[in-house]
Amino acid sequence: MSIEQIIGLVLALALMCVGLAGSVLPGLPGAPLVLAAAIAHRLYFGPAGASNLVLGLLVGLVLISLALDYAASLVGAKRFGATWRGVLGAVLGGMIGLFLGPIGLVLGPFVGATALEALSGRDFKEASRAGAGAILGLLGGGVGKVACCLAMIGLFAVNVIVRS
Repeated sequence: MSIEQIIGLVLALALMCVGLAGSVLPGLPGAPLVLAAAIAHRLYFGPAGASNLVLGLLVGLVLISLALDYAASLVGAKRFGATWRGVLGAVLGGMIGLFLGPIGLVLGPFVGATALEALSGRDFKEASRAGAGAILGLLGGGVGKVACCLAMIGLFAVNVIVRS
């Protein structure tokens, strides 16, 4: 492995670490950024970059990560007894929460699900249960997204090191 390849690998891994942080922080693309770093590395280094098979696996992991991102709060709220109004509230609250920072990301789905459930006539205990489910789903989705990013980074690094 040449010094240029080592520097390229380190830079790609550094960008991938930013993507890993983005899997839990708002405003950073997470898994898509990890994939973009792997593709850029492959475009620059050609055969010394990740293989086509690994790039295909990384695309699959990105799709799983994105699905987790969208479905986690919905599934959590639904599992804890939310109606379609609570699920809609969790989605809307999550979107609004994006603009309020990390606390908004956690409280947004809870407040949204609880508020719409309460407005539809459910008592506060049932409504807040749906909100709690939205938060648990969001946390579970975050864990899943981190796991996808870590798997992507590990798969990329091992593949590049083995191929060079």
